[in-house]
Amino acid sequence: MPLPKETKTEVIEKYRTAETDTGSAEVQIALLTSRIQQITEHLRTNKKDFHSRRGLLILVGQRRRLESYLRQKDITKYRALIQELGIREQKPQ
Repeated sequence: MPLPKETKTEVIEKYRTAETDTGSAEVQIALLTSRIQQITEHLRTNKKDFHSRRGLLILVGQRRRLESYLRQKDITKYRALIQELGIREQKPQ
């Protein structure tokens, strides 16, 4: 279940830092968040879809690693991003 092209384009436009930016940590975290929300909605109706549940856990772990990287690089950008996306702040390790 990939994200629809329009949704992906909107997310990239909103969170990019430069004109040609498609891979910064902020954009990747935002894309993963929208994908996580999509899979979560799918799992609400399909409770026994364990393959999608595993994929969801992998995406959440990937997003946590990116959040940790962004937190180490620039704490103010990190806090602004999680505030905007509605993500709980993770504890530093």
